[in-house]
Amino acid sequence: MSTTVEQIIEQLKTLTLLESAELVSQIEETFGVDASAPVGGGVMMDPGATGAGAEVAEEKTTFDVLVEDVASDKRVAVLKVIRKLTSLGLAEAKEFTTSLPKALKEGVSKEEAEEAKTELEAAGAKVTIS
Repeated sequence: MSTTVEQIIEQLKTLTLLESAELVSQIEETFGVDASAPVGGGVMMDPGATGAGAEVAEEKTTFDVLVEDVASDKRVAVLKVIRKLTSLGLAEAKEFTTSLPKALKEGVSKEEAEEAKTELEAAGAKVTIS
């Protein structure tokens, strides 16, 4: 492994779950890829590969937080929570709420997904975890 790759790996190890989710989101947006598709597809197509059991277990521990709908009178409160949970600016958060349903967080722990759902629902959003 090159020193550049090693340095990047070491930096990635220091990220929080929220920062990791934001990184994945930015990589998907920047490079036009979907990080969730290859993981699930790879496990399904090659269950006999080394480490496949670990990948299946990992898949069961990651969840997506989907914002289904926001009541028009609760939009401001939900925008504040969305901005708190992500690194989105006001304009991006507004745009996010106009294109629902949409995933707010992807590949997060069950605890983080439940916390986000609780906060969003308290603000007035309809949220599901998948």
